[in-house]
Formats: sequence, C-alpha cells, structure tokens
Amino acid sequence: MRKGFIMILVFVLAFGQQAFSQNEKKQITLDDIWTNNAFSPKMVYGIFSLNNGTQYTRIKDGSIVVYDYRTGDSVKTLVNGADLIPEGETKPIKITSFEVNKDENEFIFPTEVQHIYRHSRLSYDYVWNSKTKKLTPLSTKGKQRLAQFSPDGSKIAFVRDNNIYLKDLNTGEEKQITFDGKTNSIINGTCDWVYEEEFSFTKAFFWSPDNSKIAFYRFDESQVKQYTLPFYGSLYPREYTYKYPVPGEKNSIVQIMVYDLKTGKTTTMDVGNNIDQYIPRIKWTTNPNVLAIERLNRHQNHLQILLADATTGQSHILYDETNKYYIDITDDLTFLPDGKQFLMTSEKDGYNAIYLYDMDGKLVRKLTNGDWDVMQVYGYNPKHKEVFFQAAKSSPLDRDIYAVTLKGKLIKISEKEGTNEALFSKSFDYYINTWSNANIPPYITVNNRKGKVIRVLESNEKLIKTMSDYAMSPQTFFQLNSSEFTLPDGKQIPLNAFMIKPPDFNPNKKYPVLMYVYGGPGINTVNNEWGGAFYLWYEMLAEKGIIVISVDNRGTGARGEIFKKMTYLQLGHYEIADQMEAAKLIGKLPYVDSTRIGIFGWSYGGFMASLGITKGADIFSTAVAVAPVTSWRYYDDIYTERYMRTPKENPEGYKVNSPLYYVKDMKGDGNFLLIFGSADDNVHPQNSMQFITDMIKNNKQFHLMIYPNKNHSIYGGNTRYHLFTRMTDFLMKQLKP
Repeated sequence: MRKGFIMILVFVLAFGQQAFSQNEKKQITLDDIWTNNAFSPKMVYGIFSLNNGTQYTRIKDGSIVVYDYRTGDSVKTLVNGADLIPEGETKPIKITSFEVNKDENEFIFPTEVQHIYRHSRLSYDYVWNSKTKKLTPLSTKGKQRLAQFSPDGSKIAFVRDNNIYLKDLNTGEEKQITFDGKTNSIINGTCDWVYEEEFSFTKAFFWSPDNSKIAFYRFDESQVKQYTLPFYGSLYPREYTYKYPVPGEKNSIVQIMVYDLKTGKTTTMDVGNNIDQYIPRIKWTTNPNVLAIERLNRHQNHLQILLADATTGQSHILYDETNKYYIDITDDLTFLPDGKQFLMTSEKDGYNAIYLYDMDGKLVRKLTNGDWDVMQVYGYNPKHKEVFFQAAKSSPLDRDIYAVTLKGKLIKISEKEGTNEALFSKSFDYYINTWSNANIPPYITVNNRKGKVIRVLESNEKLIKTMSDYAMSPQTFFQLNSSEFTLPDGKQIPLNAFMIKPPDFNPNKKYPVLMYVYGGPGINTVNNEWGGAFYLWYEMLAEKGIIVISVDNRGTGARGEIFKKMTYLQLGHYEIADQMEAAKLIGKLPYVDSTRIGIFGWSYGGFMASLGITKGADIFSTAVAVAPVTSWRYYDDIYTERYMRTPKENPEGYKVNSPLYYVKDMKGDGNFLLIFGSADDNVHPQNSMQFITDMIKNNKQFHLMIYPNKNHSIYGGNTRYHLFTRMTDFLMKQLKP
C-alpha cells in the first residue's frame, strides 16, 4: 500500500482583525462578483513611458495626461480628448489605446475596434497631430490592423485584407506594398491562427532602425485544412471558416521578406530549404541591414538564430540549441546597444537562465545561476549595464524583480513577498510595481531602479475594507508529499497547493472538497497573488461549506525543466495521476468527506476534469469541465506536437491519455457537467461533441450547457453570471449533503 502524508505550511495571510463575528458578516453573492463588480480592484491602465524616461502618460478622463515618475505631479495634458472630433462629426472619438511617434507629437487612435481572435483586431484608425491640432483618418478604404509609425515618424505601416500598406504623413499618399493577400490563402504582415495563438504575436512586420526597410512574414496557408464555426441569430446560421492545422497535418509555409522603401524591391530571406518548420520570432539587430530570424524545427526541440543580410537575403547561423524535450519560445532575445553582444534565456542547464553571447555566437557568461527560473526579462539598462527581470527565486509561488549586471552580480529589487510585476520607464531609472498576494489585492507603486518606493499609485484600501465586511477565509498554502510524486531521476518532490476553508470552519465536521485544476505545461494555479473573480467565487463556495483546493501537479512551472517537461509525450498521464493521488491524501484529512471530492477546470483544466470523472472515477465524485480538450488529435499542431509529437509518431500517447479512452469507467448518474461555447475557435466544439457521442454510446448520463456564439472565454453580456450560476447550483447539488 502506498503511503502519503500532508505537510501543512502555515501562510499567515489573513485580512486583519475581525471587527465582528463571522455570522454577522455579509455573504458573497454572484451578483457581487459578476454584476455589481463589488470586488473589482482599481488598476492603473494606459501607462506609457515618454522618451525622457522621467515622465509617463496615463489615459485619464478621456485625455492623455503626462505625469512625473518622481513627484507624481501632473505635468501637462499631451492630448485633450475633447479636441478629437472627426470632420463632419460633433462628438470626439474615445481614447482607449494609442501609438505615438518618436517626437511624441503625433498619435494613432483606433476606433470601432473589432476582435478577430485572441490578440488580433480590426479598427478605424485616426491620426492626430498635436501641433496642427488636425485629426485625420489613417485610411478611408476600410478598417486597418496593426498601424505603426516608422522610427522617424514620417510614415505609418498597417495591414488590410492580408496586405501591407504605407501611409506617407507628409504627402498623404497611401501605398500598397504587397498584392497577393487573400483570405484563407496568403497573409502578409500578420499571422495565421495557430501562430497567433501559440507563438503569441499578431504584428508580423517590423521597421528597420533606420526607416529604410520593413521586414515581414508571408504565410501561405492555402494547403492548411479548414474548420467552420456556425454563428446563430439569423434565419440561417452564418458560417465562419478559417484555417486550423491539427497534429500531423500541413502547416502554413512561412517566408520572411524585406521590403526596401527606396528601391521598392522585396527580398526573400534565406531560412533554409525545409518548409515544414516554424519562424517564431524575427528581430532587427542594431545593424539596420541585419535581421535576426529564429528558426525552429517542427518537433520544436532545435532552435537556431540566423543573421540575414536584408539586402541580399543571405544568412548564417548565429546560435544553435537542441533539447531532448522541447524549447519554449520567449521575447527575451535582446541585442545590446553596442552591437557586440546579445542576451537570451534558455533552460539548457536545467533552469531558465539569462546568458550573454557575443555577435559571433560565443558564450561570454551565464548571468544567472541556481536552481530557480527566470520568468521574464524586462530589458537592459545600458547606462548601468544591468538586466532587469522577474524570477521565481525565493519560491515557485512568488515572483520577485531582480537586476543582474553583465558581470553576473545579482541584485534583488522588489521587497514585498508575493507577486511583483514591473513596467519600466524607457531609461530604466524607474518602474511601476504591481504587487499582490493571495489575500491582498493589487498594490501599485512607483519605484526607482533600486526598488525604493517613491509613491503609491493605488492601494485598493477601499476594496480591502469591502472585503473585511464579508465572511471570507484567508487562502493558505501547503505541500503534499507522496512516493508517487517523483521525477525521472527518482527524486521525490512535494507538490504545492492552496486551500480555502469555510469561514466558520469546524475541524470536527466533514466537508466536501472542490479541487480546481489547470495542470498544463508550465502553468501554475498555486500562486501567491490576487486571483480576481475566480478567487472570489472560491471564497463564495467556501462560505457555502465547500473546501476549495488547488494542486500544482508535475508538468507545471517555476520548478525547473525536468519537473515541467517530464510529461513529454504523455500529456495528461502524470498530471491526472498527481491530482488523483492528491485527492486521496486530502481525503484522509479528518475534516474531509472523501466520498464528496469534486474537480473543476477550464481548457486544459477541462481536459483534466474530464480525466478526473473518467480515469479517476473511483476518486472524484463529480466534475465540471469547461471548454475541454478531449483528444489531442483535435487540438492545434504547434501546441500539441510540442509536447506529444504527431499521432503517427506517438499513437499510444494520444490514445491512452484521452478522456474518451476512459468514458466506459464513468460512475454515478448525472454527476458530470460539460460546458462549452459553440463558437470556440481555440478548443473546438468537436472535442465536446465526441465526448458526448461516447457518453451516449456507453449509456453515461451527464449535464450539458452550451453557450451560443461564445468563444473559448465564454463571456459577454450576462454570460459569465449565467455560467457561474449554473456551475454553483450544480456543485451545491452534487457536493453538499
């Protein structure tokens, strides 16, 4: 018999002294969370550092206002929103975001923004000249995408109908520079669906530093198979068709092109003869004629950085890295201003670290060392020769801000324990720090580069006071130990977890448990940070007598490469094994009813919840799966093949780690709630439809909720309120006696 035990780590993160007894406090309602927004923290939006590095802008009361980092004083109004009245109109346009030129006197304002996918948008853009006080449409020939000033501010490049255009701000001329763009066939200057989703970018054109050239992606997706989503609301459903490559199928053929503004010539960069590969990033070096191109093989375990001559297209290899698992792509590649060195991050030594190389590709030195992961590089300060970054050094639960010199001297910048996120000024002399922990909402400050707090931008004291009026329990952290939790080298490692108990917790009672899970590669749910609306929902469930627990299984992040990548070729195997073992250990607690342990998750978490109610049917009494992947054969190829390779290479891994394989093992009668949006472009409804088909075939009863025309996030209008009402009612019926 396996033996396990729970080691509780007391994390004293309470809300302070209770003013009166718990039974006199308010109860959280779904109206508070999703309708009244009673617990929404105040944030600081629209921060943009000015070139001088000592001032920044904020969008305030419809205008762009300049503030001083050091004093906090309002220096001036850069753009008065009341002035932005289009010709022939009587009302000004609304400033929601903006682009600005290098002289900070011309702006691009998007209006009538229309979402396409997760990152991509269409808009009617206006150009405002603060000197002439003139507001003009960027183009009158249709909505634009991704409008951006040239480095000298004389031109704007943008995408429309899969082609790239240039607008000369001096002459007003609009010039088309690509001509073969076609829906579901050729894309210039932006991405296909799978690049946008999995490599997390959508602007796919880049000005050279000297304004003379534009490097851009060209996608040929004509051979990629397509998927169609119906949209309801009219007599006949409207159909939306787009290209979506699944594992083992054809991808877009990607080329990197450079357009020369002076000659009008477009040159193709040499990225090799293999068309079945990925180009996840391109970036200009400090040399305006040299373009860096990241090339990744389809297995995503061999990364090369090429340096290409923008005039001839000829390229050579600057950097070469292989990995026995896979390589995660980041935005951490940084070319230093001296043109002689560059920075990048890699997990090649077991933990994600920062490395310094020269421009011949020779390693100068590893800048960060130790058994901890760098999570994000913010940038480089050439004046002090410091690299600023975020790391999980003190704990996988926390995030701190650090600086490291090019000599490798490490300096901790942030002070407060919890999660720190930084937004630096262009000079890197100041940064805005957003801090929170599991029980305290965001606390936002202006700090100097050494971490000293200069002033507070937002304390969220009002929200903290509001929370103190409610019957809320502090979220506490603990660890689970079992001989099951081992790494490939045989080392046993504890799993991190959080728990929210009922505010009137009685250790002599038996409570049901809801386990919240995501569990996917590199993504943690057990974080010492403010959890937002979901966290408040867990607090509400705790008030109703359900203990809420989340466990970061093997495969999650911030604990090194082996811990994260040991799920390679077996997505779901170790993850659900850990959740099942964790549930068994939790079930042995004297105050837990082991017969009433439920599991809930969304997306990858929905996949895990689906495995929980099938493969883990002897352990989990109920499950709620939202937008779940049910077979990796149905998901996109960049994500899936990164971890599973192709179905042809790994047929057993695809088969035995799918919830569909275990449908026959489901128990109970209607103890499973399946939810999805009918217009989910990410995890297609096909996943749930096949699950439904198999449950019917095996005579398994279940509950179903479909949200028409909703995407993967299932939001808009009254949707979230309805969704969480449905889940709450289901869980109360299933878990409460």
